[in-house]
Amino acid sequence: MAISVRLERRVGVPLAQRVLVLCAAVLLGAVAGGVLVQASGYSATAAFGAILDGSFGGSYPISQTLAAAIPLATIALGTSVAFRVQLWNIGGEGQFTMGAFGATAVELIGGPAGWPAVVLLPLMFVAAFVAGALWALFPAYLRAWHGVNEIITTLMLNYVAILWVNFLVYGPWKDPQGHNFPFSPRYPDNATFARIGDGQLHAGLFVPIAAAIVLLLIMSRTRWGYELRVVGENAEAARYAGINVRRTMLSAMLVSGGMAGAAGMVQIAGIIHLLNGQLSNNYGYTAIIIAWLARLHPLAVLLVSVLFGALVNGGYAVSQEGIPQALGAVLQGMILFFVLGVGDVFTRYRLRVSNA
Repeated sequence: MAISVRLERRVGVPLAQRVLVLCAAVLLGAVAGGVLVQASGYSATAAFGAILDGSFGGSYPISQTLAAAIPLATIALGTSVAFRVQLWNIGGEGQFTMGAFGATAVELIGGPAGWPAVVLLPLMFVAAFVAGALWALFPAYLRAWHGVNEIITTLMLNYVAILWVNFLVYGPWKDPQGHNFPFSPRYPDNATFARIGDGQLHAGLFVPIAAAIVLLLIMSRTRWGYELRVVGENAEAARYAGINVRRTMLSAMLVSGGMAGAAGMVQIAGIIHLLNGQLSNNYGYTAIIIAWLARLHPLAVLLVSVLFGALVNGGYAVSQEGIPQALGAVLQGMILFFVLGVGDVFTRYRLRVSNA
């Protein structure tokens, strides 16, 4: 008697089950990566111990992990909004950079003027959100009204934003007291977030948390959230139902770009405290993976972002244990491979075994 094994699509997978599958995929990836580390002549146990200790082994590692997750979560939340209407916003890097530019433009005025933090920080946040949204506006317009592929336009604008900031920090915004290094004057205290704990964690932590709650409520209880879901599932059916598809796409892209811009402000006011040409550690591209793994669910985005923050800090810790940093990257890569491959497949499908 033959046995048939096939994948069967799941319908309406609950969040708890998604998290369970994700955890199982992380465990399988860790085992596979550990085998490779052990086969290379190093201790897999020591590597895993370093990752766990470097990510969650005390208040300082936890603080660093959460700090690394803040920009990832903020951009990923915005990316998930665009993805809901089948807009592939690959421009998070550029929108993040333009957000930092917008925040710095306000800081250069209000910081030296001594504006109180309660006034200056919200203005910086608004400027960053608007700058990121405007950077997403042109690709959104071209896509909604002229059918131009937004993947290409948003990706190309990443380089334009980075070069624009480089022009500023090498030119008109260069710190005259910076010993010829290309960065802006350092932010004053009234333009920075307060620190939390003994690491780099700062009050900007509450930005992605608040954004996730707001997005969750919007998606489930507002007309705009309903329109996003309908347009994402079937744009033609949405038009037939009287939904303005172009306007919905445009608004989704503006929110997506604005959130990435806000992430730029949070990162620069929370950790970097100055503008330079190397603000992002591929946050925009990593956020795409996070949004996809979280299946666009705001609360799941927060959880996955913490996982990625842990992988980043764990990789640093592995190199400090005498294990080559390349092997630490391999270990991270194996975990991500299983999360992206196995985890994503079994979130959407189940194995069905039957007698042929």
